Amino acid sequence: MKFLLDQDVYALTERFLRGLGYDVKTASELGLSRAIDSDLLKLAGEQGRIFVTRDRDYGNLVFVHHIGGGVIYLRILPSDMDEVHAELKKVLETYPEEELAKSFIVIEKSRHRIRKVE
Repeated sequence: MKFLLDQDVYALTERFLRGLGYDVKTASELGLSRAIDSDLLKLAGEQGRIFVTRDRDYGNLVFVHHIGGGVIYLRILPSDMDEVHAELKKVLETYPEEELAKSFIVIEKSRHRIRKVE
């Protein structure tokens, strides 16, 4: 599974995903730390990557403006990082990549919600 991480994703989350063996690229690694949100979503789709962010505004881009799909929105704070990472791991092990690539997933401490992107 391949991921593109938004600028706001914690470095610990990046290391967590890499530690699980996933292919992870960050916006800053690609020289896109100042890119607009819609461009990041488009790039993730072009590269076959699931987009990971802490920015709730991506829901508007996906559902209202129909830009991209395959977004994982982390509702995470440093104080609940372990629980959110555990839930993220559970999601990645439960759902097939094809389903995640067409869904908007909200991951919180000890729970998640998944909604198909049409």
